[in-house]
Amino acid sequence: MRKQEKLGLLLDVETTGLGPTTDEIIELALKLFSYHPETGEILDVLEEDSFLREPVSDSARKNYNRAFRVHGIPYEAVRGKNFYDVKIKTFFYRADAVFAHNASFDRSFLVRMYPEVNELNWYCTAKNVPWKQYGFPNGKLLTLIEAHGISNFQTHRAMDDITYLLELLKKRSPKGNLYLQEVLDYGPMRKYQPAASRSRSKMG
Repeated sequence: MRKQEKLGLLLDVETTGLGPTTDEIIELALKLFSYHPETGEILDVLEEDSFLREPVSDSARKNYNRAFRVHGIPYEAVRGKNFYDVKIKTFFYRADAVFAHNASFDRSFLVRMYPEVNELNWYCTAKNVPWKQYGFPNGKLLTLIEAHGISNFQTHRAMDDITYLLELLKKRSPKGNLYLQEVLDYGPMRKYQPAASRSRSKMG
């Protein structure tokens, strides 16, 4: 049975804003877990860590105060901090699949810092499950964790979010499947293409 296990990586980023070309990641949380690919059963959490970094670009620094209203991370908490790249990359290298809620957002930022993440199989837990068809008003994480009795509050801190998300993926859908199984069955996302590459490919 152990041979059939795979390793999944849950991750979440907090940023200075919404634009990967003008904003930056200030917090990254990672949680490596084992799962059964056929059933979606989550077996064990193997390792987890979170990291803070100070933004370096003028635009990201300028946007910080506005983003602070969402994530609540004071600038003093990130001042002088850098990501521990070697440790972070060990999570990526060990993972068979990456899971994130609204994964296209997280990936668009991470691929700029760690291009190798584009070679991983990414799955979006927000889009790979038909949340509205199942009767939920939307696919927002707070909506879903409230509806499933996990938490009625979201801190918007990266580690808290992926801890809630892991609990959500252990729940069963109205069909009776584990949510992780439905996410896997939907299939991985296409490889990320920066906007400039997409526009060139349309012209070509």
